[in-house]
Amino acid sequence: MNYDHFFADAIDALRKERRYRTFAEIERDGRHFPRAVWHSPGGPRDIVVWCSNDYLGMGAHPKVVEAMCQTAQARGAGAGGTRNISGNSHEIVMLERELADLHGKEQGLVFTSGYISNATGISTIVKLIPDCVVISDELNHNSMIEGVRQSGRQKAIFRHNDLDHLEELLKAAGDRPKLVAFESVYSMDGDIAPIAGICDLAERYGAMTYLDEVHAVGMYGPRGAGVAERDGVMDRVDIIEGTLGKAFGVVGGYITGKRVVIDAVRSYAPGFIFTTALPPAVAAAATASVRHLKGSQKERDGQKAQVAKVKAALAAAGLPQMETPTHIVPVMVGDAKACKMASDLLLAEYGIYIQPINYPTVPRGTERLRITPTPFHDDALIAHLAAALSDVWERLELPYADRVAATTASRRIAVGPAPIPLPVAGG
Repeated sequence: MNYDHFFADAIDALRKERRYRTFAEIERDGRHFPRAVWHSPGGPRDIVVWCSNDYLGMGAHPKVVEAMCQTAQARGAGAGGTRNISGNSHEIVMLERELADLHGKEQGLVFTSGYISNATGISTIVKLIPDCVVISDELNHNSMIEGVRQSGRQKAIFRHNDLDHLEELLKAAGDRPKLVAFESVYSMDGDIAPIAGICDLAERYGAMTYLDEVHAVGMYGPRGAGVAERDGVMDRVDIIEGTLGKAFGVVGGYITGKRVVIDAVRSYAPGFIFTTALPPAVAAAATASVRHLKGSQKERDGQKAQVAKVKAALAAAGLPQMETPTHIVPVMVGDAKACKMASDLLLAEYGIYIQPINYPTVPRGTERLRITPTPFHDDALIAHLAAALSDVWERLELPYADRVAATTASRRIAVGPAPIPLPVAGG
């Protein structure tokens, strides 16, 4: 039997729906971030990256690069295996201490990625609590959804940031053990969870809280611990998860919490036990980044200033950006084909790289360009971005802000009050 046609049909389906993803071959310039070289079909071209999650440019920071290079020379390039086989490298131990201190928790545990820390962390925690029900925000990241699914426990989904709906579900769960899972900054819409309100309800109804700060660590709070630190509620959250691959500029994920919880995850989680550890050089680089951002406001202040300038420039041009209180600037297109065409034009003719965001990352009809300014996107680059976007909008006859009536808020899936128990299947 020839199995190839199954895969070819699957790819054809994506092409027909305008959801087939192509990746530009990009060579980042560590000395001139956010500039890069695009290896285009016509040959290498200089471009500017406007959609990187290296939000503060820490991937090219001298302290981070130096720590990685020195440690690689001293310890070698790899980790040598899993931590259960090869032991804990000193560098990972120091990193976990640094992360626990960052979030004011007793202990931290490092994973190979933020995806794994969520999927493995949530599933393991929930499996260890008999009869636990997970109550999850409807816009949680796929890694959190996978963690809930892998736990095999029942779940309930509350409407995004809707405290009234969350309370209904907590009441319906009764005396059962409960875990409320949510994010601080939602990366596609750029909005922020009411963390204090969620903690109030969790405490009232006896639930644990699990907070994903992936898009906030390094950037919010006086030491860069995230929105929970900024809002003064970090001590009220049971488990805080984060990544080392965005604002900290390296790679890896982690969870922090009480020692007994972290030790249980370390001892039971397959995604931790059976995976090769982060190399010492990566851990050392991440530690250098975390330490630097604990004491430096320069990067956060610089990013905040440039984000405000980008939002102002796009508003002045009448472009349909979603209003957000964060560093994420979504510009709405509302059509998969048009979104891809806009992205291609920006790259090919203006040297601007912004990857299109289509379904299933966002609901159909809310396709967008997601812009993430950094401290290094200077005023000249911002002016060039606004002019290029305006030209593309005219050429493709895309709707401007005064003609865009719908946003993702009005197109989200309406989940409604859900009874407990709920089926495990679904998103």
